[in-house]
Order: sequence, then structure tokens, then C-alpha cells
Amino acid sequence: MADWFKQLILAEKRTALSALRKGISAFVFPASVLSVLVATSRYDEIPQVMHFLLPLLLFCGGLVFLGIYLIVHAILRIRRYDQLVRIIKQRHSLIAELID
Repeated sequence: MADWFKQLILAEKRTALSALRKGISAFVFPASVLSVLVATSRYDEIPQVMHFLLPLLLFCGGLVFLGIYLIVHAILRIRRYDQLVRIIKQRHSLIAELID
């Protein structure tokens, strides 16, 4: 019984790690977009491009908040799954030898 449960927990942990990776990429993407804007900003005047800049900044802010949410949620899930693995290791000595 514990073997399928262990596999399920480890699969869920891999899913949480994937969500963490997506959260990091969603968090970092606005920084790359804004760095391109700063590099090309000498050609533009802010009042002339404000109608493009404001929606872009709102979108980047949304991505930052989404990234923070995904990162925090994934870290909490990973900690929970690690705790479940520890409980399984304590209850089943044979599995404790297989899981490091």
C-alpha cells in the first residue's frame, strides 16, 4: 500500500516543482521586457508612447503577481509533500532505505 502512495506523493512533488519553475519564469519575464524598453527608450518620449506603455506595465505587474503567487504556492506544496514523505519513512522502514 505504501508504495503507490509514495509514488503519488513524489509525482505531486514533481508537479509542484514544475509550478515553481513556471512561477519563476513568469516573475522574471517582465524584467526582460522592461530591460528592452530601457535599452530602446532613448528613441521615444514618454508622453508619446504612454498609450502603449501603461497597458504593458499593467501586464508586467500582473505577471509579477502571478509569479509570486505560483512560487509561494509551490513552495508550500513542496514542504507539505516533504513532510508526507518523512511520515512514510518513519512508518515504513523498508521504504526509508529506498528514499533518500
